[in-house]
Amino acid sequence: MYSIIDEKTTYIDDEVQIDDGCIIYPNTTIVGKTIIGSNTIIYPSTFIKDSIIGSDNIIYTSYIIESHIGNKNNIGPYAHIRPGNIIGNENRIGSFVEIKNSKLTNSVKIPHLSYVGDTTIKDCVNVGAGVKIANYDGKNKNNTYIEEGTFIGCNSVLVAPVVLHKNSFIAAGSTITKDVPQGALAIARERQINKER
Repeated sequence: MYSIIDEKTTYIDDEVQIDDGCIIYPNTTIVGKTIIGSNTIIYPSTFIKDSIIGSDNIIYTSYIIESHIGNKNNIGPYAHIRPGNIIGNENRIGSFVEIKNSKLTNSVKIPHLSYVGDTTIKDCVNVGAGVKIANYDGKNKNNTYIEEGTFIGCNSVLVAPVVLHKNSFIAAGSTITKDVPQGALAIARERQINKER
């Protein structure tokens, strides 16, 4: 059995399947052909539609639409998981993160204030605050590929199509328009100049 904290403020469609041990907090809406695995906790004001969510996830006040989420993920608050995502296990998708049509494997950290679109992110990647992936050039949606162990500094922009190879490092505030080799540090910004008076 699963638990609903307040049935009066919770809406769950007849088609929805929820496994044992789940806890559903108030003001949550779960609709469509959604499946939720065991021991997942869904905190207040979450909306889930037509998604498959695995076991042992924690979801805080977020939107999840037409996506597949694995096990032991930590999502939100205020994450927007748009259609077409495949998210693996033990990932952190934090506050005000928007993800669309992307694939995250395992142990990826996107803690806050980022946009990820049309992107594949492999294991153990860290995405800093305010990172944006510019996937649309005005005519086409382009893909970004981020390999294992990559670190992306805060307020960086990745202009797709681009590949960040294994264990590369993007300096904070960079705009990346070319592929980054394995283990390389990419810096794409003006050098600071201090002018007195």
